[in-house]
Amino acid sequence: MTVFSAFPDYWAEASRALAVGDPLMAELVERHAGASLASRGDAFATLARSIVGQQISVKAADAVWGRFSERVGELVPTRVQALGCDGLAGCGLSQRKIEYLGDLAQHFLDGRLDPAGWDRLDDEALIVELCKVRGIGRWTAEMFLIFNLMRPDVFPLDDIGLQRAIFTRYFAGGKQPRRVLADFGERWRPWRSVATWHLWRSLDPVPVEY
Repeated sequence: MTVFSAFPDYWAEASRALAVGDPLMAELVERHAGASLASRGDAFATLARSIVGQQISVKAADAVWGRFSERVGELVPTRVQALGCDGLAGCGLSQRKIEYLGDLAQHFLDGRLDPAGWDRLDDEALIVELCKVRGIGRWTAEMFLIFNLMRPDVFPLDDIGLQRAIFTRYFAGGKQPRRVLADFGERWRPWRSVATWHLWRSLDPVPVEY
């Protein structure tokens, strides 16, 4: 069974390993000493929040999430399912997002998404399962693996922030093909989630939580 802890127990080991032989990463590790990933722990709420926040600004997402949370009350699949489309109208959610949230709730209720079994799935298998929910794509699934489950070796190649940080720090700002980025990231195995976090923080010093 998946057991959540607030902070990853591998963080110090991973950061030390990443710093060896990579002066640019070593500088980031030193700069961010004392900070790390932090998980909210609630799988359903985290995925729901990722759907609510899609394609809108952070400020707008926070406002809509506040109205949604107030309407739902206890953030559990049964409440979302009970309210349905009519009950969630007026929260600032599009009709499509309301449908996505209903599909997410149904996946939890009928066991197609079951956190108790996620320890048995590797990263790629779990990404495939999460992407079966309407409104969840690969990037959202990767963010969930990093920020909620704190899987240590996720490398979200399609993330614009990660791309920009690598281009800036390692390629003097020059853009590179996806294949080059994938090969470049191999140097950070088996701690690519940790490397990604440090690179994100090089652009924005405020740690992100999902």
